[in-house]
Amino acid sequence: MTDLVARVRRRVVTDPADLDVVVRDEVEGITDDAVLAALRRDVEAELTGAGPLEPLLALAGITDVLVNGPDAVWIDRGRGMERTPVRFADDAAVRRLAQRLASAAGRRLDDAMPFVDAALPDGTRLHAVLPPLTARTTMSLRVLARERHDLADLVRLQAMPGAVAGVLAAVVAARLAFVISGGTGIGKTTLLGALLGRAPANERLLVIEDAAEVVVDHPHLVRLVARTSNVEGTGAVGLRDLVRLALRMRPDRLVVGEFRGAEMVELLVALNTGHEGGAATLHANSARDVPARFVALGGLGGLRADAVATLVSSAVDAVVHLRRGRDGRRIVDEIGLLDRVGDELTVASVWSVRAGLGVAAPRLAALIADRGQPVPELLR
Repeated sequence: MTDLVARVRRRVVTDPADLDVVVRDEVEGITDDAVLAALRRDVEAELTGAGPLEPLLALAGITDVLVNGPDAVWIDRGRGMERTPVRFADDAAVRRLAQRLASAAGRRLDDAMPFVDAALPDGTRLHAVLPPLTARTTMSLRVLARERHDLADLVRLQAMPGAVAGVLAAVVAARLAFVISGGTGIGKTTLLGALLGRAPANERLLVIEDAAEVVVDHPHLVRLVARTSNVEGTGAVGLRDLVRLALRMRPDRLVVGEFRGAEMVELLVALNTGHEGGAATLHANSARDVPARFVALGGLGGLRADAVATLVSSAVDAVVHLRRGRDGRRIVDEIGLLDRVGDELTVASVWSVRAGLGVAAPRLAALIADRGQPVPELLR
């Protein structure tokens, strides 16, 4: 296959003929149409797609494809890491694929710039690193969600009990601001999309993202996506710029796909000026770690810890933390309310998998009732 791809590549470069014709010419003696069609698909994947990774990217439920070298390709389909039988000819083949994908994203990947983080044309997130920064060329492909999940779907998938889904639905209906925390690939954007789908149809949702990841079933949604710099290092539009733009677009709810840096300050200021019902995701190891993450990100925006505590405590109401269970499933681990104690932020538990209802459950029930929404059964 490697020799066939090389021959076809040389032909196509010098003579841009139809790919079907070129493949037929290069494999004289094969007349079976099904075999020729399969060869054509394989060659096209090698020339313009993700090569041997193409079938993995098409798997149902796939979230990540990870290449640790020519003989170590792993995937995640929501059940933890699985090693695959996919192999590359050598490290040079992995490098060629990484460079071609980077070029398709308008980015550079070579000895002078041996790493890249970019979005491919279909939205797939590419991260690649070349030697000598790593022993072998490595690649990570984060696949965007293809399916919409509502809360009922997540209950059916055992991500949470039905009663907990009722609490989260009430949080959205009451227009309480919330953040969803958890590790990488834990399902934060999936849950965010499911919750945003519960917003009333007459509300205008402004979703701001680094890459278009959140899948939402809502009739009035506007998505703003950040843009990285081009190969000349110009033209970048960051999340902070997009938050400012969104404020001028008459949002009913402001949503940031993931807090990564100083854009957090812009959103917190917005949520303190009448924009209720906002949401975001955040990397954190536990619900208790969320305040420290807020302080760290606020520092990137030039805020002291006490200023961050003031902004967050008045802008964000709830924290929903996700973790992976022992069986690999992604589950809602805890719901909490953000508190301010002195100059510090804390999280008071409303409900958790380990302890059930927590001390803050009555407070969340009161917040929901004060907003004119029925208190969910779990909190009564």
